[in-house]
Amino acid sequence: MTLTLTRRAFTAAAILTCTAFGAHAEGFTPENPECIAPANPGGGWDFTCRQVGKSLQDQGLIPSTMQVVNLAGGGGGVAFAEVVNKRSDSNDLIVAASSATATRLAQGAYPGNSMDQVRWLAAIGADYGVIAVAADSELNSLPDLLDQIKADPKSVSVAGGSAVGGWDHLKVLIATNAYGIEDVRSVKYIAFDGGGEAVTQLLAGSVQAFTGDLSETKGFVDSGDVKILAVLSPERLPGEFADIPTAKEQGVEAIGANWRGFYAPGNMSDAAYDYWVNDIATLYASDEWKEIMTANGLAPLDLQGDAFQSFVGDSVAQIQAISREIGIIK
Repeated sequence: MTLTLTRRAFTAAAILTCTAFGAHAEGFTPENPECIAPANPGGGWDFTCRQVGKSLQDQGLIPSTMQVVNLAGGGGGVAFAEVVNKRSDSNDLIVAASSATATRLAQGAYPGNSMDQVRWLAAIGADYGVIAVAADSELNSLPDLLDQIKADPKSVSVAGGSAVGGWDHLKVLIATNAYGIEDVRSVKYIAFDGGGEAVTQLLAGSVQAFTGDLSETKGFVDSGDVKILAVLSPERLPGEFADIPTAKEQGVEAIGANWRGFYAPGNMSDAAYDYWVNDIATLYASDEWKEIMTANGLAPLDLQGDAFQSFVGDSVAQIQAISREIGIIK
């Protein structure tokens, strides 16, 4: 079984025409720009807020520093509920989102909430999943890890930055299922509030493996603390990531691309919505952002406004189907 972004979603950008591209929407400028990262510092949502906020400011696309607020809990549910219930008309606020957000919405994990209660702004790239271990681990390949799980599931704890049943959890289940482990519920997954905290537990020896995304793992690889067993991409990534083997080339047909982007409060004004959509589109098109994507292993995903809204809807439907297939939901 493989999980990837649909070809239609990746190619939608080719026919997308963004009006007022690169120009600010008239009639609105944020007074106190703010980004909520729905996890603790160090993970992918935190990276999304901080890197995009800094880049928007560096390019003069926002008038002041982006305030980043870490609001962890419930696999993004605490932040989603905060926006829906308390900040539904905030025009200065954007929230980091990803496939993990779509996963929790698909599985009904945000009680009483749906994707239609917020406005979906834009994507800023796709982040391929990885399965990793501590640098000093005796495990040197993905089959090494999966063989150990198959032989004794209780001997391997896998840490991730999403809740049980969330996107990080799904990635390791997809890999184990593809390897012939039929009872994927036997996999021992431990959830943490963000990838940074999950890696910290890996380095402390509390868990034996980590499932996350390349962008949140890269710093730990560069420091020599973490060893990536496989990247869940269809083929090897270019540049400095070329040495990382794919799951597929190790005989495990598992592909997982985590889109990254933003949503906004459901009652945000049209002027504010257009402002943020255009700002993120302008950032995405810049040479500076292309360099950041390359440095962090992000794949292209150029979607804004209505096209992104439709894409998220497709993602939610796809994940619902996969979740039923592997027994996460009925």
